[in-house]
Amino acid sequence: MKISSSTLTNWFEFPVLLAGLVIAAGLWGFEELMEVARDTTPHAFDTEILLAFRQTGHPDVPVGPLWLEGAMRDITSLGSSAVLTLIVTAVIVYLLLIRKAGTALFVLAAVAGGQLLSTLLKAGIDRPRPDLVSHLVTETSLSFPSGHAMVSAVTYLTLGSLAARFLPGRTTKIFVLCLAVLTTLLVGVSRVYLGVHWPSDVLAGWCAGFAWAMLCWLAARLLQRRKVVANSDSELDD
Repeated sequence: MKISSSTLTNWFEFPVLLAGLVIAAGLWGFEELMEVARDTTPHAFDTEILLAFRQTGHPDVPVGPLWLEGAMRDITSLGSSAVLTLIVTAVIVYLLLIRKAGTALFVLAAVAGGQLLSTLLKAGIDRPRPDLVSHLVTETSLSFPSGHAMVSAVTYLTLGSLAARFLPGRTTKIFVLCLAVLTTLLVGVSRVYLGVHWPSDVLAGWCAGFAWAMLCWLAARLLQRRKVVANSDSELDD
């Protein structure tokens, strides 16, 4: 099969190369952090950062005013299974209503795949939750990688990139993508603030989540070329 020069140009343009770089960096970062997670004693940067979110000499008391703790609880819920399921379900139902079943199936596969991968990684690495500080929310699952950080990255970046395809103007597209990244970062920080994850758990969740989201973006790009996934405003009006 002969590949034309135009096809190669389309595939090796800057966004595709950037996505490939993010995937490679994410995989490398996750592998490095996995070694940290497998150590029998916490890494120095894990303990230092975790304690930095607590008042000196009082590991049960978080830094900042009382409202900040409440805000962090609210922010962390944006990465919970319940909230993400509601958001993804609403998006899928909307896509089905406008007869974009292929796009709906893609969203479901991307997010469900990310959730499954997170669960498998937790079980495989089997790292317990930190016991250095008190937990400000109740968690019963394993610690590495942070499921909130990973699945929120997968969900918000996938939905953000999908929405950017349909929104007019570069500024609007950039705003939506930046909002998706910011939400993902805030969810991750909230997990450390609440004491339920080591910083390395969250960093690994971001690495895996960003890599999976970029992989899904590349898959969406291929599906768009095959007319399986919608890629323009006009297609929404069909």
